[in-house]
Amino acid sequence: MGRWAMADQLAELVDVRLASAGVALVTLNLPQLRNAMTTELTSAWAAAMDDVAGDRSLRAVVVTGAGSAFCSGADLSWLDQGSPGEATPDRLRDKMLPFYRTWLAPLQVPVPVVAAVNGPAMGAGLCLALACDLRYASPSATFSAPFSRLGTHGGMAVSWLLPEAVGMTRAREMLYTGRVIAAGEALSWGLVSEVAEDVVGRALEVAEGVARAAPIPVRLTKAGLAQGSRGGFEVALQWEALAQPVTMATADIREGIQARREHRPPAFEGS
Repeated sequence: MGRWAMADQLAELVDVRLASAGVALVTLNLPQLRNAMTTELTSAWAAAMDDVAGDRSLRAVVVTGAGSAFCSGADLSWLDQGSPGEATPDRLRDKMLPFYRTWLAPLQVPVPVVAAVNGPAMGAGLCLALACDLRYASPSATFSAPFSRLGTHGGMAVSWLLPEAVGMTRAREMLYTGRVIAAGEALSWGLVSEVAEDVVGRALEVAEGVARAAPIPVRLTKAGLAQGSRGGFEVALQWEALAQPVTMATADIREGIQARREHRPPAFEGS
């Protein structure tokens, strides 16, 4: 992976390692700040996601946090720095949009990204988890959108991502009240797929299952789900009418059919 060539100081803040064939484990490594999205961590995350997204050998990615938290959200200490004139809405918007896009990178990674939420996922940290395709939680995981309690509007597309995950009524409750959602309630709401004691191990197990599937259909499925969720029925239909014929022209579909006939696991090569 190109990630191994990343500068040492960035690699220390976001650890990326190959967990198994085709599966990368990405760990936010700023536990003393509960993995808050500092300027330095944001730069390290951007570099890590660039490498992960460009690595054709990967078939799935797991994201987690070091220490007791998944991610405590944005580090807003910079608001207290500089002159008051620098904190104008237009200048702040110029800061916010690149920040949002950087941390929402899992949406653009071409393979499925699984969040192993090992502790609190707060504010922008919740949005990071929501940007992942699947979410698994430890019993100590919590989820909150405390923006209004901090005196600010939500960011990082929370007004789109949260209703998509839990429905509009529950999204309203989280955003209006800012209350903390425990792991069990998150499971009942569909915010996470499962609660597991060894959440990283469970997320890796799921990712390894994804990695055993045919990679071309999986990549096209992720792209198709994004197309359909934004464009509706007709867009989904048109996408599938293109994507399914693409996969029918691959060697992997022949391998999949042959493996079923021979009652053995398929060995997909992505061709």
